[in-house]
Amino acid sequence: MAAKTIGIPSLVRSVARAFVVYHPLHITSNLSYHSRLGYLPLTAPTSSGLCHLTQAIKRDVDVLLKGVGDKNTIEEVKHILEMAGRAASRREILHTNFLTPPVLKESLLAVEKLADVKAVAQGGYPQAERCRISVGVPDVFSSDPDILAALSITGNFGYQPCSHGDFLGAILGTGIAREKVGDIILQGEKGAQIIIVPELVDFLISSLDKVGNVSVSCEKIPLIALDYEPPRTKSFRTVEASLRVDALASAGFKVSRSKLVDLITNGDVRVNWTPVSKNGITLKTGDIVSVSGKGRLKIGEINSTKKGKFAVELIRYL
Repeated sequence: MAAKTIGIPSLVRSVARAFVVYHPLHITSNLSYHSRLGYLPLTAPTSSGLCHLTQAIKRDVDVLLKGVGDKNTIEEVKHILEMAGRAASRREILHTNFLTPPVLKESLLAVEKLADVKAVAQGGYPQAERCRISVGVPDVFSSDPDILAALSITGNFGYQPCSHGDFLGAILGTGIAREKVGDIILQGEKGAQIIIVPELVDFLISSLDKVGNVSVSCEKIPLIALDYEPPRTKSFRTVEASLRVDALASAGFKVSRSKLVDLITNGDVRVNWTPVSKNGITLKTGDIVSVSGKGRLKIGEINSTKKGKFAVELIRYL
């Protein structure tokens, strides 16, 4: 189905006609995500014409972001839409940092409402959660951009296992910003593999020498060498009177309802990677609930019972 496009306000329509050249819209598959990203590519625009069109896009941003509740996510998506505009007007490819799942999701939903600029989102492997987006007009993409690198971090972790947080903390401790690092794939006693922006590979290899109390060495590896497995899950069913997050999450994580409410109050509960502050939020099939220190839960099939309750499939990530 063709993406719905946002029209140019009549105020600038006459200006836009002088500069807009439409390119065929096409989609390319990618390792983890792909989408259509739209904008009006310009050929040799005058400064005044580009200024008017930029104002038009800014005016449309509020429409594109309608329904996005988290303020931080809104700001990040705005930056990506602005990047799409710059990429189109300059006829070049621009790249984001690694994006969190909610920002990635909302960005792709927003830009699908526009037309004629291509977006490729890459995370390094099919199940990647943190991805980078590349944007540009279709004819400047010769192939998927080379914007990811992988490193293997090895050490004697047999007697001193390290967690995801241990590896991330060690990496950030070198001075690298979080948005420059993608997923971290734990390898048990072997250590971990990480996805990172290519320009920081040499720096991290020379700077990272310890994770926790374990001495480590880093080596660049090809993306094809990433050793990942589909996440292990356990499914079970529960019957609840409501689909509220406190009801389903307490059943899924085997904690009391009052304890779950306390976790929500403390900011330890996220729905689709966005923190929630109210326990009355209603969940639906496909939602992901994460609780600090307890893991993640996916909401599966939901059916109504004869007694007016809800039979819900809960999928716990192990």
